[in-house]
Amino acid sequence: MTLVNSVRLWAVIPAAGTGSRFGAATAKQYLSLGDKSVIEHSMSKLLGREDIAALVVALHPEDSHFSSLPIANDPRVRPVVGGAERSDSVELALNALAGEAADTDWVLVHDAARPCVSQQDIHTLLERGCAHAVGAILASPVVDTVKRSNAEGEIVETVDRNNMWRALTPQLFRYGQLRDALAYCREKHLSVTDEASALERCGQRPLLVAASHRNIKITYPDDLAIAAVFLEGEQQ
Repeated sequence: MTLVNSVRLWAVIPAAGTGSRFGAATAKQYLSLGDKSVIEHSMSKLLGREDIAALVVALHPEDSHFSSLPIANDPRVRPVVGGAERSDSVELALNALAGEAADTDWVLVHDAARPCVSQQDIHTLLERGCAHAVGAILASPVVDTVKRSNAEGEIVETVDRNNMWRALTPQLFRYGQLRDALAYCREKHLSVTDEASALERCGQRPLLVAASHRNIKITYPDDLAIAAVFLEGEQQ
């Protein structure tokens, strides 16, 4: 899908986190995955689309790795300083596009640690999301039995998994609407765990677009090995 008329497509990758859950000395987005780092794989999936005008990467203030990556030299890549929370980093990245991006332009926000998203899923997200009044996110239905626990780790409830989804990325929203939703949540001190939740806080209902279960997020050491297998499969 190619956007037409005066509407443009931008991309944002929040990458200011330190990956503390991963337990490595190096932030997980900079760990090696085959011949590239995790973040390079994730960025390449977006830069593979010629219709993306620019990709803004929000980095930790003390980041010393990104500038050494070959992909940092791509003319469409724009590094900016991120914030303490994911929502802060996304908002700062959007602010960096002020004056260039129109309110009606679309923005893809993608996790730095999701290297296995497929081009087909990105295409489907754009096709369906751009036709929706609010926008859309990639997601996958919950297939496991879900338990709720108490503070002691004991099961207190089995949660009905019908109509339950795992939110993935990219997530696609209008530039102006996403910027305003994030600013509103920040001003009201509302918790925001992904871009869709910011829109939800403003009474909007983003569309869920079913995506491949291979679109995993690198969170724990075992995830690297799984992602390597998925990426090898793409090349066969």
